Amino acid sequence: MGSTLVASALVVTLGGVLLLALATEGVVSAKRTASIAEASVAIDTAQRQLRAADITTTSVNDLLTQLTFEVANRGAVSGQYQVIVQGPVSDIRSGGVLPESVPSALREQVASNSETGRLWVTPTQVLYSGEASEPGIAIGASLETPTLARYPIYLIFPLTQEQRTLEVLERAAISTGFLLILLLAIIAALVSRQVVAPIREARLQAERITSGHLDDRMTVRGTDDLASLATTMNNMAAELQKQISQLEELSRVQHRFVSDVSHELRTPLTTVRMAAEMLHDARTEFEPMEQRAVELLQHELDRFESLLGDLLEISRFDAGAAELSREVADLEEIVVSEIDAQQAFAERSGSALRLTTTGPTTAEVDVRRVRRILRNLITNAIEHGEGHPIDVLIAGDDKAVAIAVRDHGVGFEANHVKQVFHRFWRADPARNRTVGGTGLGLSIAMEDARLHGGWLNAWGRPHQGAQFRLTLPRAATTVLEISPLPVIPRDLQAPQRPALTTGREGSA
Repeated sequence: MGSTLVASALVVTLGGVLLLALATEGVVSAKRTASIAEASVAIDTAQRQLRAADITTTSVNDLLTQLTFEVANRGAVSGQYQVIVQGPVSDIRSGGVLPESVPSALREQVASNSETGRLWVTPTQVLYSGEASEPGIAIGASLETPTLARYPIYLIFPLTQEQRTLEVLERAAISTGFLLILLLAIIAALVSRQVVAPIREARLQAERITSGHLDDRMTVRGTDDLASLATTMNNMAAELQKQISQLEELSRVQHRFVSDVSHELRTPLTTVRMAAEMLHDARTEFEPMEQRAVELLQHELDRFESLLGDLLEISRFDAGAAELSREVADLEEIVVSEIDAQQAFAERSGSALRLTTTGPTTAEVDVRRVRRILRNLITNAIEHGEGHPIDVLIAGDDKAVAIAVRDHGVGFEANHVKQVFHRFWRADPARNRTVGGTGLGLSIAMEDARLHGGWLNAWGRPHQGAQFRLTLPRAATTVLEISPLPVIPRDLQAPQRPALTTGREGSA
């Protein structure tokens, strides 16, 4: 409504200015035309009287003075003009008008032209002896005596009446403009109330639906477009409520199914494991083929048990039931502990684990979940590192601590950065797992990082390796803005000053 009112006020103002300009031009033009006609008659009359006068019996100055007042008297009757005649001695003037009322340019035009009867017109400011002034029109011409002497005559037409008329028009235009603006404001308010109010109600309805009030509906009034909008909004809300209810029910069924299956499988799994362990303990008494079958059974049972545990954890994340048990811990100690735990696997794969630490490394974290993230990242790096060294970098600042695990193995395509965190996703489906992973490790790691309010980012290129970076806030209330470590490996960036290293390698 404000913009409409401003636009309306601008249009009314421009219209009023244009109207006043046209009225002023019309009034002044009409006054100029009438003044020229009046001056032409007055000067012609004065010229005839001057030519008919006997200059032998009276002086030219007296004759011009008498002529000036006669012409002025005719103008005074109609209240139209005053007269100034440039006599042989001095200017002869009527009505207290000053000679300065005649512009110097007009004096020069009249003086330089020898044509009798020609009129020169120009706007002027009429000055009076009482120091008052008003706008006017000055008309000049030349009077010729019988002796062919020329004397300039000027008729000054004040615009007193025209100025008053324009002032009345200006006051009328201003008052009318204010009245129009007031009426437009009332009209804009009414239109806004009729048009904007339903739209505002639709916005509020959408906000209520967004906040979870799916049962709210708009009131439908009439049969116009706004009523159709309200009906459409109500239909949309009903359909949205239906779809959300179906999705919630489907999600509950899915979560219940995963949880129930995982729990129900634990009992037979325990029985099978007990039997498998008995067979595994007695495998030396079996034939080679039977021994291999028992070892495979034990290995797959371990993997199946890990899969059940991961499924239960995923179901807790999906149900929103996962919670943190925060405590202040030194992340460097956790990393060192995980490196020691994975040292045997790294040696079998031919990879050396190297640790580099800079900055403070303490933070409020759930130690169990952070260990699980690091275990997934390090084992993945060893599995895909192809025997190359693996660098584990830790860096901290005032707000965050970052841990990066960098391998120099097979890597992955740049467009797979987000897919690596999908459940059961593998860059190369034909590649065999060496540690019997479940395919849920990175998905769980991502959920653990988000639960901390942190980030888990990945970078990879084929045959250049990969780097996974975990960034955690040092305090539970901190909102992350930047990570102390870059997501792109430092060995692929421009050379930088070497970071402080702990010198842990091999048995780190």
